[in-house]
Amino acid sequence: MSTFKEIAGRNIRSYITNPDNPLEGQMWYNQTDYALKGLVASGAWSSATSSTNGGSSRIGFGIQTAGIAAGGATAPGNQTVVEEYNGIGWSTETAMPTDRQDGGGAGTTTAGLVWCGEGPAKLNTTQEYDGSSWTTTGNYPITARGVRGSGTQTAAIGDGGDTPAPAASNVSAEYNGSTWTAGNNLPTNRVAAATSGTQTAALATTGKDAVPNASVSNYNTSYDGTSWTVETVYPLSLRQAVSTGTSSSANLVAGGLGNAPFGSAVTAANVWNGSSWTAVGDLGTKSTHGNGAGSSTASYINSGAQDYPSYPSVTQEYNFSTNIIIPGAWASGGNLNTARRDDQGSCGIQTAALGFGGYGPGPRGETEEYDGTSWTEKNDLGTGRYGIGGFGTVSAGTAAGGRTGGTSQSLTEEFDGTNWTAGGTLNTAKRYLGGFGIQTAGAVTGGRITTQTNETEEYDGSTWTVGGTLNTTREKGGASGSQTAGLYAGGSDGTNSSASEEYDGTVWTTGNSLITARNAVGRSSNGTQTDSLVFGGSNPSVTAVTEGYDGTSWSSRPSMATARHSMFGSGGSSTSALGAGGYAPGNTNATEEFTGDTTSANIKTFTTS
Repeated sequence: MSTFKEIAGRNIRSYITNPDNPLEGQMWYNQTDYALKGLVASGAWSSATSSTNGGSSRIGFGIQTAGIAAGGATAPGNQTVVEEYNGIGWSTETAMPTDRQDGGGAGTTTAGLVWCGEGPAKLNTTQEYDGSSWTTTGNYPITARGVRGSGTQTAAIGDGGDTPAPAASNVSAEYNGSTWTAGNNLPTNRVAAATSGTQTAALATTGKDAVPNASVSNYNTSYDGTSWTVETVYPLSLRQAVSTGTSSSANLVAGGLGNAPFGSAVTAANVWNGSSWTAVGDLGTKSTHGNGAGSSTASYINSGAQDYPSYPSVTQEYNFSTNIIIPGAWASGGNLNTARRDDQGSCGIQTAALGFGGYGPGPRGETEEYDGTSWTEKNDLGTGRYGIGGFGTVSAGTAAGGRTGGTSQSLTEEFDGTNWTAGGTLNTAKRYLGGFGIQTAGAVTGGRITTQTNETEEYDGSTWTVGGTLNTTREKGGASGSQTAGLYAGGSDGTNSSASEEYDGTVWTTGNSLITARNAVGRSSNGTQTDSLVFGGSNPSVTAVTEGYDGTSWSSRPSMATARHSMFGSGGSSTSALGAGGYAPGNTNATEEFTGDTTSANIKTFTTS
């Protein structure tokens, strides 16, 4: 009989609790729990950030951390919209030239391919994507929707489809980067078969075998680059499921639609190992007509229809790993002592934040400190006001400008952890300005004098000097970063703005725009220029939308529980942020905390029976 040491190459050791960095397959005895434990790999689904757009039968390709969802059907019609998933959130990319849904997709986010589909007539066109633009290339051999496929931009495989006759097709074809060539036919006619893999090792599973009679199937066939072979059937008869995988022997199939014509969406998911199917954890939300990308061990599915014909934007991730993944989310925190709104000043981080001033009703001077659990009242501002530019920390905070009644202010006050004292005076009195940096190297930008301004002023702890001007004049935007690496996004330039600009200490440079234009956003004062959040705001009504910035582009994050604008905002990174107070409508004292994705070791306790 083999021992554990002979099998795993190590002895079972004894620890007071658990080892700090266990290895996959390692086992040990936990002296505190009096139990045998080990680190194991397992598969599980988790909720992820919803895409900005929903849609049925969107076309997907890529991997879990770099995927594309293109087109799709919504009420009242098809769309050209394209979104990219980075493993955390979704960003809007260059739209397709042709609106389409229910077509084939293959490739990567910088070398992608879509073909066929419906838009609204059935199509045979092919379009390539290079990460920023689309180019039309050779036509597919048949005109059809419900065509599926996989592979790369220069070596793709397409299969099946619903032709204009209408009739289900058994055609398959190969793409070489410019043209399609008909290949050997599928063993059966098939529409919307879940397909993944490569041009020389693909798997096409389930689907519909007749049109218009929507009889679903459990067919499963593999392709070796020349011919199709019948394999062990899928456990369920379905159509419009999603398949991800890198070869014909490592595939994940999830969701789908059962009974015809518009039956029940399912939550089932199964993994194929080249010879048999194994059930893995069910989806948290049932899905059909979705899109997806990735491998059999790291993938996502997105959008589709949960209860036809609704078009949600839900994203769900599957991971087979030694880690348990907890998705990012907003959660309730301790309430402010004083409910208020209107661009209160704020600074600090999620577990050490400062909020000051605001409106509720009239200008307020109250200052409150947050320790990650509750707010504690501190000494008031010397001058109560709202529309303040705030920056710094809980022990070295700064409140610049603002408004008292109808008058803009030029005064600055500095906080030492206990008291506020007068600081240097702004060169120009203004309100609704964005603040960023620290007390001895801070800045404010934008805002309103009597009209909106693009001015920036820099602070050295005693004196304000004029800095570079914004390219887009606006007020009530979200500011974050440092004096030499700042970020300002959103706001109002007469209308809700999506503008985003970066500051290098001298010049503002226009960057990629927010997905959702809005003003009076949550201040993300302690994020950085390459890792920041904007949340809430007005567009024109209150919104809960959250977006993250990675230094290049904005992508979606989980929305706040309560839509609101003009709140305290602190922290502001992709992993930690705080939003409190604001208008929801009506002044509120509610606090929400954002925590990004976290992971923990998948440690199991072993028992005998």
